[in-house]
Amino acid sequence: MIRALLLPALLCAPLTLPAGPGHAEGSADDDVRPAAMPVNVGADWPYYGGGDLSQRFSPLSQITPDNVAGLERAFVYHTGDLPPGETAGKYAPETTPLKIGDSLVLCSAMNILISIDAASGEENWRYDPQVPREAIPYGATCRGVAAYADPDRAEGEACKMRVIGTTLDARLIAVDFATGAPCTDFGRGGQVDLWEGIGEKIPAFYAVTAAPTVVRGVIVTGAQVKDGQAEDAPSGVVRGFDAVTGALAWAWDLAAPEEMRNGPPAGKTYTRGTPNMWTTAAADQARGIVYLPLGNSAVDYYGSNRSEAENTYATSLVALDATTGEELWHFQTVRRDLWDYDLGSQPTLLDYMGQPAVLLPSKQGDLFILNRETGAPLSPVGELTDLPQGEIEPGFVADSQPVSLWATLRKPPLTEKRMWGFTPLDQLYCRIRFRQAVYEGYLTPPSTENYIQYPGYIGGSDWGSVAVDPTRGLLIANYNDIPNLNRLVPRAEADAEGMRPPDARSGGRGQPQVGAPYGAKTNAGWRSGLTDLPCSQPPYGGITAIDLQSGEPVWDVPLGTARRSGPFGIPSRLPFEIGTPNNGGAVVTASGLIFIGAAADNLFRAIDTETGETLWTDALPAGGQANPITYEVDGKQYVLISAGGHHAMETGTSDAIIAYRLPD
Repeated sequence: MIRALLLPALLCAPLTLPAGPGHAEGSADDDVRPAAMPVNVGADWPYYGGGDLSQRFSPLSQITPDNVAGLERAFVYHTGDLPPGETAGKYAPETTPLKIGDSLVLCSAMNILISIDAASGEENWRYDPQVPREAIPYGATCRGVAAYADPDRAEGEACKMRVIGTTLDARLIAVDFATGAPCTDFGRGGQVDLWEGIGEKIPAFYAVTAAPTVVRGVIVTGAQVKDGQAEDAPSGVVRGFDAVTGALAWAWDLAAPEEMRNGPPAGKTYTRGTPNMWTTAAADQARGIVYLPLGNSAVDYYGSNRSEAENTYATSLVALDATTGEELWHFQTVRRDLWDYDLGSQPTLLDYMGQPAVLLPSKQGDLFILNRETGAPLSPVGELTDLPQGEIEPGFVADSQPVSLWATLRKPPLTEKRMWGFTPLDQLYCRIRFRQAVYEGYLTPPSTENYIQYPGYIGGSDWGSVAVDPTRGLLIANYNDIPNLNRLVPRAEADAEGMRPPDARSGGRGQPQVGAPYGAKTNAGWRSGLTDLPCSQPPYGGITAIDLQSGEPVWDVPLGTARRSGPFGIPSRLPFEIGTPNNGGAVVTASGLIFIGAAADNLFRAIDTETGETLWTDALPAGGQANPITYEVDGKQYVLISAGGHHAMETGTSDAIIAYRLPD
């Protein structure tokens, strides 16, 4: 059952904003240090999320619903970063460039920093940090970079404007925006080693795949820690570094915030196994607050060994003072998370009901709106009770969970009737499997029998995040709607199968969850064992527009055609919109258009914001699993997407960056 109520006291811990380097008491808007990029959004795309509010909205309006059908390719740039032999099948670039002035800056799958001309695609420079192949975790991914203008340097001085990149082998890098030369006064020769304080360096166990965030002259970054390996995994510490010198400004270790504030004491490491921030933070530049979307603990599917600190902060949004690293408040979206429902989306800032707000999407589909300064819910939050407890950890599983009463991407529970198959035979197979599996609805606890998790761990909303059209008062969200079929594996069986975490000699195997009595077997989409098609009926993904005032959907349509889908992996080439799994987000323009790739059909789309109708498509050389951008050069509006493909989405591999504009 659901109790309707607001839960600021139960779900967040509001604190008074402290005075400090970034906050004068009583003057939260007093910007002591400048914003990361003092440029206008529109002609430029200077932040990973478009503007400093991370709304993925552009005021540009040259390309409209009436003329978008005339879009043509302006240029195709090739990064040259394609997987060599042993890394074939491990590339997922997911790259979103920045556009500042006449240049685009981006990172390739293996963290090569590149600048190209924004109108022609001609390469200006490249800087290769020489990331070793063994550093690749799940896939070679670099979602984006940040930029920072040093207020104390003269125009034209080296590294006045700098590009901040991260790497799979956990380095923070600063290069000159104009030349690509390392900023030698940043860290050691232009680099900071993020392994410092983490512990033994094991390639692929600890990697940075997301764009950093710069707020008040502080670079904020977390890291991806490989899921499901061991309770003694690398720490989920989030750190801030001076954007000019690279010096550690602060560390936020959720289990020991004061002890670790300036780094671990001699002989210690940051607390191991804690929830990490593998995605990109959002920042309120004026207030000097940074918002950290945290993931789950190192062992996702078993929780009885977790610390109280882990139980408090896992799967929470945490607000910190960006200049000191002190916690202001936190809001937990899943209590005692046993479903890998990490907060993977970058939060979005907006004004809501006359208050400064942060919009928080979640993998389970719930959408929350919180006060930026206190964390108090501004949209109604209910309490879901009478939840199944399971047989593995009935003393650990939370007996109630928060749920959004404002808006959700989550669909009704699965039923046997929703089991699907390309033929009557595999439909029968999937219905039998459904009956055999443990399924008690939303938040079915883990089991040693096959159990159904729905929504699966790739959706609702993932790293592609959501977009907001403030002129129309709409939230635009694409989502996945596909279950997982999971199973806990008893320790003896996991050991016999050779499940093991990464060590200095190997990249590990499976999800052993060492330190817990069970390993885990999971998938990103439950498929029929006969035709290799999903066992649930389509659509498997969609895109929706939600009214920001009411929380009600304005339209909700499938995203993705059947052109590349079919039994046994054979493309059907059918143009029907069935709704495919999708990965990546959208950009919204003031003229009333949504541009999005994301879907597994490898099409780049323009969608009418008012109706959800697809108005234009272009077939990409590989999947558009990346967030697109739009910008302007010499009075011409461009739209751009990385068409790098995605190994897990089975959408091919490419090194193409493709820009579009209307013909002259």
